[in-house]
Amino acid sequence: MHATSWLKRPSAFVPVILSLAALAVVLAHVTIDGAAREADEGAAAHLFQLLMVAQAPVVAFFAIKWLPKVPGQALAVLAVQAAAALAALAPVYFLHL
Repeated sequence: MHATSWLKRPSAFVPVILSLAALAVVLAHVTIDGAAREADEGAAAHLFQLLMVAQAPVVAFFAIKWLPKVPGQALAVLAVQAAAALAALAPVYFLHL
């Protein structure tokens, strides 16, 4: 299986898209409202949480289906998915949002 064939598998690329969307929500929130803590979580926080949680079952499905078949390539895709999730979580952690 070629590396580009993973782009045809939604279970491989959907978690990355969800993480990038969550990162975009955080960056838009910080750009518009600043990095100050709010007394109540707003819509941006709830949307971020939904996007991050929504990718968990997709990643689990991908791992269950593809790790036994092609472990090397599946681990590479899982690493990309994990890196995207960490990129989305980093601003929240470092800006104490």
